[in-house]
Amino acid sequence: MNSTTLQINNLSKLYPNGVHALKDVTLTINTGLFGLLGPNGAGKSSLMRTLATLQDADSGTAFLGELDILKNKDELRKVLGYLPQEFGVYPRTSAVELLDHLALLKGFSSRSERKEMVSYLLHKVNLFEHRHNSVSSYSGGMRQRFGVAQCLIGSPQLIIVDEPTAGLDPGERNRFYNILSEIGENIIVILSTHIVQDVKELCHQMAIMNEGRVLYNGGTEEALQLIKNKVWEKKILKSELESYQNNHKIISNKLVAGTPLIHAFSDNPISGFEKAEENLEDVFFAKINQLI
Repeated sequence: MNSTTLQINNLSKLYPNGVHALKDVTLTINTGLFGLLGPNGAGKSSLMRTLATLQDADSGTAFLGELDILKNKDELRKVLGYLPQEFGVYPRTSAVELLDHLALLKGFSSRSERKEMVSYLLHKVNLFEHRHNSVSSYSGGMRQRFGVAQCLIGSPQLIIVDEPTAGLDPGERNRFYNILSEIGENIIVILSTHIVQDVKELCHQMAIMNEGRVLYNGGTEEALQLIKNKVWEKKILKSELESYQNNHKIISNKLVAGTPLIHAFSDNPISGFEKAEENLEDVFFAKINQLI
């Protein structure tokens, strides 16, 4: 089976409460780390849950190579690794016992094979020395690394990671980045996040979603080209913000040392503004605010 490409076509999902979570989502995702970026409520988790066979789509198709994901859920689960936003753990169960149990559930009946695999995975995510500690006693970063280990049981061809670095300190985030980068060299890893830094650090390919729609799909470098030499910045007074928002295409505003710093979008220089070094955050907000 050719599993190097995940092809999603016209995927739609309308919940009973009237929320249109996915609106004709079409994406082509190749081997490597793919960043799915969007604000909370953009439809990212709905897409992840659909691809992870946890919910049905109303219409559309999704293929991993030749495998029809929506019609062959059991087959997809054999080659899927999934780390949800909320990864629950069993209390008072050690990492080595829990991984062994999860490997058994995934169909690995040989005790010696499971033991070898569990040892390999715990080494891979730098948890081997903590293998006899209960997972419930782990720090947030350690739990996320354990989550990656359970994703890797059985040599998956697709890994889905939903909001993985929320709440992690910088050191834990970097360790997590390194593990994901290594994994993404050989398989498809979809990283769903609202943190622009995650995508910037890890991904060459990305999509931006908002209100159920894909607003951008392509390379991170190509995304930056969309706003190259078109982002301008200025420090202003808080009382001036509304006036600037009314008179300029404001991409974003944030406080720097207590003073608002605004980024504006324009093809030409803006009087009183300085040229800003464009970044993915500018692309993200410019797309969300429909400026590009």
